Amino acid sequence: MVRDDLYITVPSFFRCPISLDVMKSPVSLCTGVTYDRTSIQRWLDDGNNTCPATMQVLHTKDFVPNRTLHRLIQIWSDSLRLRRADSVDRDSPSSPSELPARDQVSDLIQRMDTEPSSASSLDSLSTIARFARESDENQKFLASSDGFMSLLVDFIGGGDNAVDGAQIGVLEQAVRLIHLLLDDEIQRREELMRWMLKKTGRDCLASLLVVLQQGSADARIASAGVLESIAVNAEAKFLIAEKDGLLSELLKLTGPEKDPTLIEAGLSCLIAVSTPKKVKVRLVHLGAVKWLSKLLGDPNSATSTIEKVLKVLEMASSVKEGRAKICEDGKCVAGIVQRLLKVSGTATEHAVTILWSVCYLFKERAAQEAVAKANGLTKILLLMQSNCSPAVRQMSADLLKIFRVNSKSVISCYDTKTTHIMPF
Repeated sequence: MVRDDLYITVPSFFRCPISLDVMKSPVSLCTGVTYDRTSIQRWLDDGNNTCPATMQVLHTKDFVPNRTLHRLIQIWSDSLRLRRADSVDRDSPSSPSELPARDQVSDLIQRMDTEPSSASSLDSLSTIARFARESDENQKFLASSDGFMSLLVDFIGGGDNAVDGAQIGVLEQAVRLIHLLLDDEIQRREELMRWMLKKTGRDCLASLLVVLQQGSADARIASAGVLESIAVNAEAKFLIAEKDGLLSELLKLTGPEKDPTLIEAGLSCLIAVSTPKKVKVRLVHLGAVKWLSKLLGDPNSATSTIEKVLKVLEMASSVKEGRAKICEDGKCVAGIVQRLLKVSGTATEHAVTILWSVCYLFKERAAQEAVAKANGLTKILLLMQSNCSPAVRQMSADLLKIFRVNSKSVISCYDTKTTHIMPF
């Protein structure tokens, strides 16, 4: 008998007309046709000046991200992952096909509390996870169940670092459940932080690190999400950053070859953890600038990914060590200039802030030369003529002052409010 879920119907408009694969980074040409960024960039780099689908001559080779389609593809991909997870749970011989009732779930929680063991706990947690994924009401029921969150924390922090297959399974399910049941309420997050980081006899960070290193993709996403949630104050951020191997493992999540959801989970956690100066310096020493520079130059990186990469680089630029690394990496500066326009308002603000910090505020000569080499001045001029925020406009004006000596003709072009600037 053939299972239906082996056959996946891909909506035709999710496929790139060139590669016929599902698009990772959809962008639209002036003709209105959308392609995957890598495929259309390769087509244009080969010297073609037509739209591959319509063969119309392109009056401009610029393209813009199709964010609506990108969101639809992400929603569709997420739904596939959930269907596969549910399918695995249904096919597990230890999991019943029907969802348990609430009183049965309560019994399972009580049994895990009184009779903990890796094998039985894994079965119970898997059943409870299916129950939680079924509805928001089920999640609220579990979150309000007396002692359940504390029990999950006990599963995470109660063992040692040497885990076998059953133990890693328990860790994964416990981390997934905590991540699923967490909300944005600061009191809940602070309570979880105290349970995980301050209660003696627990080493929850070691277990979260194990999940980051050995867990499945969705478990690693959940682990990064839990770390982000408990980074509620400077003390928690320091404890997370000082855990040997944890920051470097979060950086590894952001490799360009990783799943986009995994990349964004890692970046979001790094943003949450890296606000203290000491953590920023530590992150820079781990090679974050070079690592993130690769993501910045990846044509397949989504808009939200670029925004987060630029945010982390902005944080790095606020410390001397970070500015030095940014200036040393010519590709990084060029990538920041490249992302000044045509990504999003948020990306523009982060990119301008980085350039303003290294070029204007701290007057790093190497960065100034890299910006000029990457045609940054023209882009800053175009940015000032756009509908940017007052803060971005002021930082752009400050940057123009830096290049005034070498670019008087361009500055006068702007000062006389000339509206025609040659495209870059």
